[in-house]
Amino acid sequence: MTDIHTPVLIAGGSLVGLTTSVLLASRGTPNLVVERHHGTAIHPRAAMLHQRTTEIFRELGLGETVSKAAELEFVQNGAIMAAEALGGKELHYFQTNVNEGVDHLSPEPRLFITQIGLEPILRDTAKSLGAASMFGTELVSFEEQADGVRSIIRNRDTGEEQVVYSTYLIAADGSHSTVRDRLGINMLGHGSFANCITIYFKADIDALIGERNLSVVYINRPDMLGFFRYSIKRDGGFLVVFSALDENGEKIPDVSASADTEQCIRYVRTALGAGDDLPIEIESVQRWEAAARWAESYGAGRVFIIGDAAHEMPPTGGFGGNTGIVDAHNLAWKMAYVLKGKAGEGLLRSYEPERRQAAQMTAEQAYTRYVLRVDQSLGTEGLDETLDDISIELGPVYASDAVVGSEPSPTPVTQSAREPGAHLGARAPHLWVTRDGSRISTLDLFGGDFVLLTGADGQGWVDAAAQAPGVTVHRVGPGGDVVAGVGEFETAYGISPTGAVLVRPDGVVAWRTDAIPADPASAVSNALAQILARAAVPTSA
Repeated sequence: MTDIHTPVLIAGGSLVGLTTSVLLASRGTPNLVVERHHGTAIHPRAAMLHQRTTEIFRELGLGETVSKAAELEFVQNGAIMAAEALGGKELHYFQTNVNEGVDHLSPEPRLFITQIGLEPILRDTAKSLGAASMFGTELVSFEEQADGVRSIIRNRDTGEEQVVYSTYLIAADGSHSTVRDRLGINMLGHGSFANCITIYFKADIDALIGERNLSVVYINRPDMLGFFRYSIKRDGGFLVVFSALDENGEKIPDVSASADTEQCIRYVRTALGAGDDLPIEIESVQRWEAAARWAESYGAGRVFIIGDAAHEMPPTGGFGGNTGIVDAHNLAWKMAYVLKGKAGEGLLRSYEPERRQAAQMTAEQAYTRYVLRVDQSLGTEGLDETLDDISIELGPVYASDAVVGSEPSPTPVTQSAREPGAHLGARAPHLWVTRDGSRISTLDLFGGDFVLLTGADGQGWVDAAAQAPGVTVHRVGPGGDVVAGVGEFETAYGISPTGAVLVRPDGVVAWRTDAIPADPASAVSNALAQILARAAVPTSA
């Protein structure tokens, strides 16, 4: 068979791999996804999308499409709570509405949608943008060469092999990543602490739910710890069992090893609080390990790892898939810039320090939630202090050469998304503004090239940015091309009326200043030169 040549080969065509493909293709970067399974997801995993994720889909023009698909699967804006059983005593409400108190922080809400509903959208979008995919195909081997990566892929049905030459290889091949193993990358953090099962079942649970809108129900009982979600038709769902006791009151060492059909029916019946007369059908059972860990390195040379290959998290908080999508958002624009000659390869070195610390923080937060919400027998000493969910979703602060003036920290840094200010290295905040007569979010200004936002008195920046190719400038205020109320933008972004904020294509604040310098054009050019790992281009005053 003929060899394949592509700028980027992506190993793994699930949620994160497909998102990476869309993000690269949206920037005109051809890529090929190879996925060992024959199609997209068949199990309804990764049901909650955080606001940073829905913002990314908004940037790609998929916000409305994803929202409509979500409404077909779940009633939105439900509660996250704990109970002895669905039809039993309620114990605690973690959130009465998953968007309550955070809807003003983003133009997009948190959504509940499964990979079954989301992955076909991503696959079709990637294809429409010119990306290619080969399902039923696995990565067999790879080796880095002087100018790229030589990989061998195999059709799992025919056994036929092909050679793929790519400039870069991205491994989105899951928690059991063969690419990560072949690179010899170790995992840090908390190893496996529970052998779990996910039981997919059918049962009429409408009467047990009643009038409540419940998105996630934790089951906290002396004889069982887990959680479940149910379908919009209330005719079934899935139950995750973390641990359970046997008939003698002894802890079952491995619930995944003893979960036959009859045992699974008993688990579901217990979690529902249903009588023996409720018919329950077990559709399938998945076995998996709960862990909270992150890779000590995010790749080597021209090979990068991403998503579950780079970090594993228990499902408490729904952080795993969302963290992987932000990985993709961080890496894709950098890779596209390098491949198009707009940045030096040094830009790609900023991926690891930025995303590895964010994953470490998120994995620890997921573990803390697991211990406190599910199984305190693991020990509560030494846990990270619990952060507000929104600070985990929107608050990671990056420090790397791609953030001018950032200071590396030995521990992950976050900011409160509830406090105003465009913090250096953090996501640029959302503010409703008007442009060309239409109401938009400041986030809608990002996603292309670099954007320089200046306050109401920052006209000097407008002329300067014209001398910096690849930068779009907006003056934000009552008389700007982007209209905001008096002082609104300056307050939201924490700058003076003459200040400016340089925002990267991924919406991260990469440089900021509170005054117009003597040579603003050189200031912008030098900032870009550092961020993009290229030599500064002299500019006139």
